[in-house]
Amino acid sequence: MSKTTVKDVAMEPEHSPAQARTAGARRTEGGSRAFALLLLITGAAGVLAAWVITLDKFKLLEAKVKGETFTPGCSLNPVVSCGSVMESDQASVFGFPNPMLGLVTYGIVICVGMSLLAGARFPRWYWLTFNAGTLFGVVFCAWLTFQSLYRINALCLWCCLAWVATILMFWYVTSFNVRKGFLPAPGWLKGFFGEFTWVMPVLHIGIIGMLILTRWWDFWTS
Repeated sequence: MSKTTVKDVAMEPEHSPAQARTAGARRTEGGSRAFALLLLITGAAGVLAAWVITLDKFKLLEAKVKGETFTPGCSLNPVVSCGSVMESDQASVFGFPNPMLGLVTYGIVICVGMSLLAGARFPRWYWLTFNAGTLFGVVFCAWLTFQSLYRINALCLWCCLAWVATILMFWYVTSFNVRKGFLPAPGWLKGFFGEFTWVMPVLHIGIIGMLILTRWWDFWTS
């Protein structure tokens, strides 16, 4: 009698953890239209703020050279005083005006948003690098917030706009990376970001708003 051997050709080989990580690294992801528009809007808001502050900074320097005084349009009172912020040491922490850095970085955010609208898909390393950039931005904004409230003792409205834009983009980019598995996270956190991403930026911005309110409570209520 002849013996027939049957092979299960439908069985797929198991992937090792290293192979799974390699496959994840090679995977590319694009963003939704809403996510792309959020990046476009926040990037544009950041560029606008950086552009206005840069122009006012140049006008301030020109006025000093001529021996004149220039008051930015957003200097409304002793607290909301853009001129005081622009003339502080913290306004040029890297050796050049901070908004010049914003013109470049927020411009990159706009480019990413436009690329996503066009259907671009990026690998894991790209998204993590982008996330690291937004993390740097939100940490830098937190430092500037502290300096404005407790060292310079003045607020710049255009700076506040840049802070809000940076906070929004950071939390939504982080949420994207967690939900897509590019950032390791437990299942409950993925579920939270899937439904309630908006909670984090609202809470973050709300805390800053409360700090501003309490810092100058006597001024606001007088």
